[in-house]
Amino acid sequence: MASNVNPTVRRRRLGQELRRLRELKGMTAEEVAERLLVSQSKISRLENGRRSISQRDVRDLCGVYEVEDQRIVDSLMQMAKDSRQQGWWHAFGDIPYSVYIGLETDAESLRTYEPQIITGLLQTRPYAEALIQGALPETSVADIEKRVQVRIRRQERISGDSNPLRLWVVLDEAALRRVVGGRQVMREQLEHVAEMSQLPHITVQVLPFDVGAHPGINGQYSILEFADAADSSVVYIEGVTSDLYLEKAHDVQKYTVMYEHLRAQALNVEQSRQLIEDVAKEYAR
Repeated sequence: MASNVNPTVRRRRLGQELRRLRELKGMTAEEVAERLLVSQSKISRLENGRRSISQRDVRDLCGVYEVEDQRIVDSLMQMAKDSRQQGWWHAFGDIPYSVYIGLETDAESLRTYEPQIITGLLQTRPYAEALIQGALPETSVADIEKRVQVRIRRQERISGDSNPLRLWVVLDEAALRRVVGGRQVMREQLEHVAEMSQLPHITVQVLPFDVGAHPGINGQYSILEFADAADSSVVYIEGVTSDLYLEKAHDVQKYTVMYEHLRAQALNVEQSRQLIEDVAKEYAR
């Protein structure tokens, strides 16, 4: 298999197939765990793609599910092997949100709402440096630089000429007004957002203060969608010590409806770009 296989997405697909086989067999995760003398949480983690899957795991599960077609077993075993490859982000060491990076790397589109900061894919290096340093004051200079490098590398998904990520961003006006890194950094950052928003695959809207209460009042979230129909959409909610990934259809639908309301309440694209440019000029004074 080619080295550019995305291990995160491969684990998700494999987990989904293993869940399908279990359900076809009419077994619960608890029953499978009991048969294999493992914890139920291990079976759950294997099925949701949050845990690396070994070929031995696949062999044992196929045995429990009585999969007789060797071609299916071989295919699943190959997926398990592929899923243990390392993505480009592993070269940077232990990245807390590596699962998200894997999903973002393979996503076809991303819709995100940011209530406080400029979204990572649109951040300039000076802004990212100041933001990470302020958010993680006890982090070493070396770790800050590593995180910044990862953030800049992620931006290749929207700057590449081949199949760029379709990005739709709703920014709260607070993200424009919160001074991160100083006025010069903010001016350059907002000018960058305004410039990037003119690309055909990037849409930026601003939710102004005078909207008042709105569906995104509880905080940031993102919705990732994939080209392969086998990959379900994912809602990603970033946390301080752990992140939340929602994949059930009714959860994704709820957040999708919330996002539609945010887009409807936000300024349109031209009005948003004008506000971003106006605030950038304020920082230049």
